[in-house]
Amino acid sequence: MDKKTISIISYITIIGWVIAYVSHNNSPEKASLSRYHLKQSLGVAIMGILLGIVLNIVAMVVPALSVILSLASLAILVLWVFGIINAANLQEKPVPLVGGMFENKFDFIK
Repeated sequence: MDKKTISIISYITIIGWVIAYVSHNNSPEKASLSRYHLKQSLGVAIMGILLGIVLNIVAMVVPALSVILSLASLAILVLWVFGIINAANLQEKPVPLVGGMFENKFDFIK
C-alpha cells in the first residue's frame, strides 16, 4: 500500500488502524505521512474510548442528560473526518483541538 492509502485506512476503526500499522511496518520505506496519521488516528481513537466511558458514567448518574451527551460523541466523528481529509490531501496537519497532543506521543510507531 502507498502512504496515502495507509494514512486513510488508519482512521477507519481500530481494525483499520491495525492493518495500516502492519502495512506501514512491512513497507520498505517508512513514510512520515503514514507515521504521522497513525499517531493522530490512534490518539483520536483513545480519546473516543475515554469520552465514551465518561459519557456513559455521566448518563448513568443523570439519565436526563443522555440525549445531549450523545451529541458530544459526534465530536469524535468530526475529528476522524478532519483526519481523513488531511490524509487524503497528503497534509501532516493535526486534527482540531486534540491533534497537537499526539504529535510527539506513541514513539513505538516508527
